[in-house]
Amino acid sequence: MAVTELATQLEVLLESEAKGHGFELVAVEQAGGHKTPVIRVFLDREGGIDLESLTRANAWVSSAIDDSDALRGPYTLEVSSPGIDRPLRKLADFERFAGETANVKVRSAAGGRSAWTGRLLGVRDDSVVIEVDGAEVLIPHSEIVKARLKGVIDFGKGGSR
Repeated sequence: MAVTELATQLEVLLESEAKGHGFELVAVEQAGGHKTPVIRVFLDREGGIDLESLTRANAWVSSAIDDSDALRGPYTLEVSSPGIDRPLRKLADFERFAGETANVKVRSAAGGRSAWTGRLLGVRDDSVVIEVDGAEVLIPHSEIVKARLKGVIDFGKGGSR
């Protein structure tokens, strides 16, 4: 996930817009070159997202970006759901998805490890609590570089998560 200065600016710009339209802004990423960047906006909402709501969201996201000074020149816009491997960024995300399995990468190796996979237990103070191999691990939120839910697809029951 590319978190650039532009992506951060666009996150600030789109956060209130998303709330106003009944969405949660999960993340904004920038990819591609600087001449024609690809801007990826990940939205979610209670009950999930469908293609129709993403199509409508594309219009207000595009309009908000075009009306701002954040981005001049051509760009490619991708508006989508966060998918089953949803990024986890805010402490509230780790609390909300307690009980789910997540992959967490940290800035500096804690206990000799720079990546953890385990069941989220929630948040304690400013740390994420994750159960790995039967033991609780506290990871300072400030040390997390990247975290995503580990998507599970169950073809036998016709569902996913």
